[in-house]
Amino acid sequence: MEYVYSAMLLHSAKKEITEAAVKKILSATGVEVDDSRVKALVASLKDVNIEEAIEKAAVAAPVAAAPAASGAAKEEVVEEEGKSEEEAAEGLGSLFG
Repeated sequence: MEYVYSAMLLHSAKKEITEAAVKKILSATGVEVDDSRVKALVASLKDVNIEEAIEKAAVAAPVAAAPAASGAAKEEVVEEEGKSEEEAAEGLGSLFG
């Protein structure tokens, strides 16, 4: 992840994402630099429009989070139903006991 963060930092500073720049950032943060990973990162970002990728990710994130939120709401309903069933069982138990 540090490798990607270094590229994002360079991008936000409006600097060119080069192997030397990525290595410099990683070294400054105390990360042990793997030259092959740096080379792969820079090569993979060569033809990528980072601004466009960030915008797509920002649009996709709320959409991806929406189903998770509705799933959590369903779990709460199930838990509430479970509690009411338990309470009903306790009530029946008091009739016999």
